Amino acid sequence: MDTKKLLLLVGALIVAIGTAFAARSMFAGAGSPQAVAAAKVPMGAKVLVANRALPAGTIITADAMGYQPWPKDLVQDAYFVEDKTDMSKLLGTVVRHPITAGEPVTQGSLVAPGDRGFLAAALGPGMRAVTIPVSARTAVAGFVFPGDHIDLVLTQSVKGGMTPLKTAETIMKNLRVLATDQTTSQETVEGKTRVKTFSTVTVEATPKIAEKIAVAQTMGTLSLSLRSLADNSSELDQAIAMGQIKIPVGASKADEERIIKQAMSKPIETSSNSFVTGGDVSRFQPKNTGANDAAAAANTMAKMFSSIIPKPSAGGVLTPASRALVAPGTTVRVTRGKDTENVSVWSN
Repeated sequence: MDTKKLLLLVGALIVAIGTAFAARSMFAGAGSPQAVAAAKVPMGAKVLVANRALPAGTIITADAMGYQPWPKDLVQDAYFVEDKTDMSKLLGTVVRHPITAGEPVTQGSLVAPGDRGFLAAALGPGMRAVTIPVSARTAVAGFVFPGDHIDLVLTQSVKGGMTPLKTAETIMKNLRVLATDQTTSQETVEGKTRVKTFSTVTVEATPKIAEKIAVAQTMGTLSLSLRSLADNSSELDQAIAMGQIKIPVGASKADEERIIKQAMSKPIETSSNSFVTGGDVSRFQPKNTGANDAAAAANTMAKMFSSIIPKPSAGGVLTPASRALVAPGTTVRVTRGKDTENVSVWSN
């Protein structure tokens, strides 16, 4: 091999080796990029955020909101800052606009008691506010607070029979309490909820239920029955199983939760066949209704008079026993079917 070819071979080998090292360093640098630390966002003061979704009309309670650190550059003047906010003054306020979970609560999104439109903001769409007079005995001794759900029990005395019929029935269920007297919040003393009696309670109802409550107040005594939180879940399962609550096909999870939450807070009109009479409580009270008492009394009187008064067409004569029961000159009105006539029993 001559010298010229040898030099060309050595030069080509050197170029190949250099190209290989260059390619290796290029791919090695691309395969392991250097990690760059993200810029740390400076955090500012703690602001008040919603712990859960708060629809319009929600009455604020202590567990509805909480403080959370917020980026310093994003803190707005409308936010409730921890060191400048008295949380106790926000209890009992009402959400004016819907607030999503984790969203900061702004000052314009809450309506305080005494502000214009406060009670209207607390009502759901299409609902009405109804005030019911109560006492310590009929209002669970004051253990009812705004935001609770109650049932209404009507106690009355039904006339029309031989003896008045004492009855009690649950006429409405799942009514949301808006206020007690003029208070829409729970008063706390040294971290404990203060229980106090009140003379009126304002509840949320549909227009039809509002009419029924107005009539029920004239019929007898209305008492409050505090509902358990578990009752709503059990009744909701029953309503879904019976098809009373329909969720559209293809509805998102958020829409499904919204439909279910609306159904859980909706007032319920009970059926008229669920009630308790005095006979269900005491054996000295009649179990039948007043109408049945009157019918029984009429049947008894009819049987008694039919046994002692002969039909005029038969020309019968009263027996001595019948004369002893009827005074001389007595006239009795006798009804047989559709015909009514005055019958002179006998005279001296």
